[in-house]
Amino acid sequence: MKLLHVIATPRGSQSNTLTVSHAFVDALRETHPDLTVDVVDLFNQDLPAIAGDNIEAKYTLMIGQPIDPNHAESWGQIEMLIQHFLSADAYLISTPMWNLSIPYALKYYIDCIIQPGYVFRYNEMGQAVPLVHGKKMVVVSSRGGAYAAPSPMNSYDFQEPYLRAIFGFVGITDLEFVHAEPMDVTPELRAMGTQAAIDRAREIAAREDWSVASIGSGEAHPAGLKPQPINEPEAATEVA
Repeated sequence: MKLLHVIATPRGSQSNTLTVSHAFVDALRETHPDLTVDVVDLFNQDLPAIAGDNIEAKYTLMIGQPIDPNHAESWGQIEMLIQHFLSADAYLISTPMWNLSIPYALKYYIDCIIQPGYVFRYNEMGQAVPLVHGKKMVVVSSRGGAYAAPSPMNSYDFQEPYLRAIFGFVGITDLEFVHAEPMDVTPELRAMGTQAAIDRAREIAAREDWSVASIGSGEAHPAGLKPQPINEPEAATEVA
């Protein structure tokens, strides 16, 4: 099983989030000896631009036209990032809560890989059709306060709802959250919150249903990814 670990914290070994994530990976190795972990450290990686030539290429694809040859090389960097994402069987995202949501580096990564024709398309009714199937995801987060329901702070949580929505939009609905909280109240509460999150992470990793089989989505195409038609008609259904 190939796990793509997307790290969206700049704190390295000092990260509360990564403490929990490493416990999850260690537990997963115990039940999946074939596990390989591919790490994307967003604060130590240059991501392709999503403006200039690439924004023009995106909107060209959205209207069903071929990419301008002058934009092909630049857009190829986006395609490589998408293909790298799709090559994984499962995902682990390590992200602290920043200002009630996610760090800018993770938002930028999401904006790079969530592209029409690659991970979703629209049908003739204008409804989004997800294209990413058979994947699992765990999101490990650390938050300064207590935001999980039934906390009165729950309505301020724009982190979990957004991540559930954006990855569900492309078809990743088998998604688990592990929250370490509260981290910024007292050392005692931080220790308790961290241990509770580690226990939950290990529980998820040990579950029998946390097992996936590769669907071969990572196979490289010599010309790169081929986006599906954005507005492909759905199959007609007969009405008796």
